[in-house]
Amino acid sequence: MRDAAKGSILSAHCQGGLAAAKPCTRSRVGGSRISNLVGWVGAPLRAIFAPMGSNAKGIVLAGGSGTRLHPVTQVISKQLLPVYDKPMVFYPLSLLMRAGIREVLVISTPRDLPSFRELLGDGRRFGMQFDYCEQPRPDGLAQAFLLGREFLNGSPACLVLGDNILHGPGLSKTLTECATLTDGAHIFGYRVRDAKRYGVVEIDGDGNVVSIQEKPENPRSSFAVPGLYFYGPDVCDLAAALEPSSRGELEITDLNRCYLEQKRLKVTVLDRGYAWLDAGTHRSLIEASTYIEAIEERQGLKIGCLQEIAWTKGWISNEEFRREAETAAGSSYGSYLAEVLERAENKSAGG
Repeated sequence: MRDAAKGSILSAHCQGGLAAAKPCTRSRVGGSRISNLVGWVGAPLRAIFAPMGSNAKGIVLAGGSGTRLHPVTQVISKQLLPVYDKPMVFYPLSLLMRAGIREVLVISTPRDLPSFRELLGDGRRFGMQFDYCEQPRPDGLAQAFLLGREFLNGSPACLVLGDNILHGPGLSKTLTECATLTDGAHIFGYRVRDAKRYGVVEIDGDGNVVSIQEKPENPRSSFAVPGLYFYGPDVCDLAAALEPSSRGELEITDLNRCYLEQKRLKVTVLDRGYAWLDAGTHRSLIEASTYIEAIEERQGLKIGCLQEIAWTKGWISNEEFRREAETAAGSSYGSYLAEVLERAENKSAGG
């Protein structure tokens, strides 16, 4: 298949599409938005907000059955489980916020979507806009761009997986730069010991992507690809052209390979000092919580605190931030919010 814009020939995995995947649609009943079988709920708040920080929009993919965490996930979404003092989904959401992205689509199962909406609301309390989309069944990570086509509406996109936790020095600057992407795709590489468990990116001496593999038996490098991806405005078209893999899924690796074949794929290696945690098993969930606890207790600063990020960026006012602290009063999380605001007010008053 020929891409008219780039004049390149795409390989077979870029030529099909998953017929069962349909974009989320909006519906209105009784004056309020609700989700249909494959619909999202939310209300556009552009008229309320000041101009958005980034032209890119974000998607949090928080579906799946979480079978590796059964029996816990038989009654609750994996991405709603606590990682130390916050729901797991706060951490990937914080990455989008640090990138300056304020419009976000949360995709989850029909069972779990109401819980995400109850937790996060329409996003107004964070100075953001949240929409919600049902994923009737998981058909691969790239399916997010078929479901989110109407939400993205031709905007650049950042997809983050709901169980990915990423922390390290200079991360906000890196994410902000990636969110300015207007063409192609940008992924990350993270050195791991057992690369065969992940999507793997091979990089040459000049930092260029040579190949992408999906859970290879014989990995060509030790760099795994974390679940955080930035794409230009054509991502939905390329995702729609994908052929399902042997597993019957639209693979994110195949999508990234399309960009590689067009020479439009960039990679940033996350070197020493970064932590990438995939909290998908009982052990890794405990390890992630222990890591977050150690950092927060040592530094006195929280990781993935959505209210603090929104307030620091000027997306919410002091008074709105204070209300968040009061709502969480009685918890260590609420006490932290109150302390952050008190320190800032004392500093501004010269105290």
